[in-house]
Amino acid sequence: MSLFFQQIEGAAADTARAAAESLGAATPHGAAPAGGGVDFGELLHHVQDAGEIDTPFGMLELPKFPPIHIGQLAIDMSPTKHVVFVWVAALLLCVAAILVARRIARQSVPTGFANLFEMMVVFLRDEVAIPNMGFAGLRYMPYLLTTFFYILVMNLLGLIPYGASATGNVSVTAGLAIIAFVMIQVSAIRAQGLGHFLAHLTGGVHWSLWPIMIPIEILGLFTKPFALCMRLFANMLGGHIVIVSLLGLIFVFGSYVIAVAPVTFVVGINFLELFVAVLQAYIFVMLTSLFMGLGIQAGEGSHAGTGHDAPAHHVS
Repeated sequence: MSLFFQQIEGAAADTARAAAESLGAATPHGAAPAGGGVDFGELLHHVQDAGEIDTPFGMLELPKFPPIHIGQLAIDMSPTKHVVFVWVAALLLCVAAILVARRIARQSVPTGFANLFEMMVVFLRDEVAIPNMGFAGLRYMPYLLTTFFYILVMNLLGLIPYGASATGNVSVTAGLAIIAFVMIQVSAIRAQGLGHFLAHLTGGVHWSLWPIMIPIEILGLFTKPFALCMRLFANMLGGHIVIVSLLGLIFVFGSYVIAVAPVTFVVGINFLELFVAVLQAYIFVMLTSLFMGLGIQAGEGSHAGTGHDAPAHHVS
């Protein structure tokens, strides 16, 4: 599976590189770009993973470690740019959560950033978790909240100078999707029981159709997280590619005069990217809760009529 996602990431990089070469070929022969011979392909460095990080003081080389060999498999544990920003996002989120928790503990009515944080938590609880999963889904709120804020921080880091969006790397979104896959199955098994969960793979059809239905149902289990992975990856990478392409028009035409229009569009798209950063985090969590809710509701339906009433919950 790791090789599969590496091939997807490589195909995306090849597509971007081909676009750069095509635009570079559009520059008239003998005409020097306005940037003094700047290679358009270098602009793609921002969206590609690398073993170095851009800083105001130049390129910072990341440490290289010898690969770990397990049989025929070689695992490279060397950190890359996207790995570093995954760590940075986790650190920022932990610090922010601790500060907000301390402020809420001191103030009965939080203000400022703590109030914004609490507002988003309440929104995800009341508008995402409960409608999609019911009150039984409140036990999974820590996972949903962590996923939402983690994706949001990683998305926003790609919009700051010298930053990088780790969610533009298919390996990162694949990791998030794998965790979502595990949570979807765990929530369904806890609600339905293992026997009922396995029985639903037959689709309730006659046993003679099981050889057809069971593979389809199993495939359906994997298509949901795969869609989560590719949607987040494509949307975050696509926005940066559009920005790079617009800026590349300055070098294609080789004139500062043409720079006004591309820069204006880039500023507008950057504001749009702020919205997309929040939207994609919300969509990932909303769809995950929806998929988890399908399994939980199926479990509640299987236990209907047993005489056990659901516990009452109060939502403030």
